[in-house]
Amino acid sequence: MQSFVQHTGLQLEEPLIFEQGATGRCGVDLGSPVGSRPLPGSRLNGMTPRASIGLPGLSEPQVVRHYTRLSQKNYGIDSGLFPLGSCTMKHNPRLNEKMARLPGFGDIHPLQPVSTVQGGLDLMDQLSRWLLTLTGMAAVTLTPGAGAHGEACGMIAIRAALEARGQGIAQGRMKVLVPESAHGTNPATAAALGFTVESVPGDTRGRVDLAAMKAQLGPDVAAIMLTNPNTCGLFETDIVEIARAVHEAGGFFYGDGANFNAIAGRVRPADLGIDAMHINLHKTFSTPHGGGGPGSGPVVFSEALAPFAPLPFIRAADGTFELVEQREAQEFGRMKAFHGQMGMFVRALSYMLSHGGDGIRQASEDAVLNANYVMAGLASLMSPAFEGPCMHEALFDDRFLKDTGVTTLDFAKAMLDEGYHPMTVYFPLVVHGAMLIEPTESEAKESLDHFIATLRRLAERAKSGDNAFFREAPRHTPRRRLDETRAARAPVLRWKRDPTV
Repeated sequence: MQSFVQHTGLQLEEPLIFEQGATGRCGVDLGSPVGSRPLPGSRLNGMTPRASIGLPGLSEPQVVRHYTRLSQKNYGIDSGLFPLGSCTMKHNPRLNEKMARLPGFGDIHPLQPVSTVQGGLDLMDQLSRWLLTLTGMAAVTLTPGAGAHGEACGMIAIRAALEARGQGIAQGRMKVLVPESAHGTNPATAAALGFTVESVPGDTRGRVDLAAMKAQLGPDVAAIMLTNPNTCGLFETDIVEIARAVHEAGGFFYGDGANFNAIAGRVRPADLGIDAMHINLHKTFSTPHGGGGPGSGPVVFSEALAPFAPLPFIRAADGTFELVEQREAQEFGRMKAFHGQMGMFVRALSYMLSHGGDGIRQASEDAVLNANYVMAGLASLMSPAFEGPCMHEALFDDRFLKDTGVTTLDFAKAMLDEGYHPMTVYFPLVVHGAMLIEPTESEAKESLDHFIATLRRLAERAKSGDNAFFREAPRHTPRRRLDETRAARAPVLRWKRDPTV
């Protein structure tokens, strides 16, 4: 007999699907195969099963209810404001989903003859032209499957360009400069490709220390990897001078395009001196994020790096499109077997065409406006990490919690009881107790007002000395606060049936 479980209102406790299963129960009626036996030379090589494979037995209503209940425990951008900083959680317009499901796009296969996929190639060509126009770059590849994959693509192109002029890693250009506030994938990508990573300090304004960066330049510098706006949510005001200095030293400028949502339609990265930049389609052009993927991270290249862009690329001639699979150039080869994520291309181009250039510019402006509205609404009770306006993210530190006994994590857990997914916490690492909020451009003023009022109420409660309230949060979620240290060090990764049940 299954042990009694207490439900709370309509928040039902949901056992694992294996715990619900019972022998002999099935949602469909399958007859026993007649006269079946393993065939010699079959894929099972003549083997017969020795025991049940342990799949749970459930009726159709049980299966439907199980996954519906699990979905109700999830929080996403369709549920409410999703204030994660450093990871833009844009609204995914339903029009984009409808377009991506059109049979001509949804059923396309990468091994079809090129003559049968001219519409798909035309769409990819249009998307490429939009990306080149918005960035001012000379070439683009659509194949990378995510932002980190795009980083690798851009840095491989830089490595290939250096090797072509006889200044590769083996010849001494092995150092990549990475600001200390960078996304963690930046130094990881450079190190994985054989480069030596050197951190660049920030200044008191939350931006790259220009003088310190220049002192690090020399004939051993291959590139700098810099995010703009940076991970503190600030525009790098010295970026043109940074690019000039790196280029004079013989290096390349890799731009992390994760925060392009703040400047798309307003600033062209090529005009800032960037040589290669990946673009997260989910962050800037509304394709699904995370589990709604797959991801897509196209990379744009300057004229200096265009010859080193990977294959394949699309070429139009006489009204038809072809995929160029090889050429006599100095590119580094391919990033993966096929041509990219068609569903993401359809969604991104749908977003671009429905907004137009002016709409993309307005989306960037509204993202910056909303972040500054949040900053202004919270500045009197919480502590902004840096002075002055921000870009698309509002960054706070934990100074306002000093001597309260409440930590950044406590504050974040209390937000769960208020119906909000917490902002990004403890990142970037250069800010103590960081709380990074990105409201995106699609939030209405009323939504932001309620969010601001909620955080102000929590801040006032923390300062009043009610730290027990925060230590015990969350109270109303399906699960209370976990022992995160134990979960990380001794995770339970496999369910085992209780033999007494």
